[in-house]
Amino acid sequence: MDKIIDGKAIAERMRETIAADTAVLSAKGTTPGLAVVLVGEDPASRVYVSMKEKACEKAGIFSAEHKLAEQTTEAELLTLIDALNKDARIDGILVQLPLPGHIDESKVLEAISPAKDVDGFHPYNVGRLVTGNPLFQPCTPYGVMKMLEQTGVDLKGKEVVVVGRSNIVGKPVALMCLAEHATVTICHSRTKDLAEQVRRADVVIAAVGRPEMIKGDWIKPGAVVIDVGVNRVGEKKLVGDVEFEAARERASAITPVPGGVGPMTITMLLYNTVESAKRRAAGK
Repeated sequence: MDKIIDGKAIAERMRETIAADTAVLSAKGTTPGLAVVLVGEDPASRVYVSMKEKACEKAGIFSAEHKLAEQTTEAELLTLIDALNKDARIDGILVQLPLPGHIDESKVLEAISPAKDVDGFHPYNVGRLVTGNPLFQPCTPYGVMKMLEQTGVDLKGKEVVVVGRSNIVGKPVALMCLAEHATVTICHSRTKDLAEQVRRADVVIAAVGRPEMIKGDWIKPGAVVIDVGVNRVGEKKLVGDVEFEAARERASAITPVPGGVGPMTITMLLYNTVESAKRRAAGK
């Protein structure tokens, strides 16, 4: 396998397949539809939403953007989500986080129909992931799993160490690895001797959001390293959670930052939306 896992190339191949699937569905009368809801003027969120809109357009997915003012009330947002739940053209609903402080994120995410929850954050979908029968899986960890699959990494019997326990990446990716018959350890800020935990891993998945926290000499020779972290250092430089150059010397395969996991997140959002459209077309 190539030592550097090229997330851009994997994402591009997947997007070609997604576009082909979308074309087939559309020709039969079902155009996949994604509603993206943005509340407020958060600059990073605006960039992400713009990227998602362009990706939808390129894949042939109908994109309905709802850009709401910062002062939009929780009740108004919930009314919009209810309308999108009932809209037959919409297969997926994405509410861009973070939301303004006066809106309860949990209440909003739980208002999205589980059948349109292409982000995979609804408690129903989390529960199905836990029980090994997923409907929608969260996009970033799902992207990690696709990268491992495309790189030829068989997780059966492997020691996987996940560093980070967030609901967005750490916990779900641990469950996904468990479903692939890996032995999984989740590490976090209270873990004793993190270095020793990482040193025994066949696969390290880092998702803590701290620049180069995981040192290269912690990596077991021949291990696979998936670095989910994106951290800005100085004016322009982006680095991951892993000390890349030193880890690269020891790893059999490693994701770069940028250009690793990042491109997979939007790709899996498109993938989930098209899968939802397939279910609609099949009348499920």
